[in-house]
Amino acid sequence: MKFSRERPADPEVNLTPLIDVVFLLLIFFMVSTTFERESQVRIELPKAEGEEASAEKPKRLEITIDAEGRYYVNRSEVVNTQAETLKAALREAAGDEQQPHLLLSADGKTPHQAVITAMDVARQLGFVNLTFATRRPSEE
Repeated sequence: MKFSRERPADPEVNLTPLIDVVFLLLIFFMVSTTFERESQVRIELPKAEGEEASAEKPKRLEITIDAEGRYYVNRSEVVNTQAETLKAALREAAGDEQQPHLLLSADGKTPHQAVITAMDVARQLGFVNLTFATRRPSEE
């Protein structure tokens, strides 16, 4: 009588739990990682021979808005808070300059409408070079 022996099954590695762990680690690292965008671009400009262009800087106008919503153009207070008055003051301060650079400084407690009015007046005059003044938290 011949008895056949059962062959032991080949050892098998189940990869399903390992794949689950890898995916969980991937999700954890994706959620917990912060990505920082660099705002500075370093470029090397090409060289050219020729005369240097005149480096005339455009006129700079400074619009300041205090906590009560009063406007100041180049540190001179505007008579009232009406949009037409601010437009006249900006037009006068700009003079012949077509595209002056505007610097808008507003108090942290300035009404939102006052800032929007200043931006709208600048747009109506065709002044598109607008910068907002801020400060770093460490300067407090």
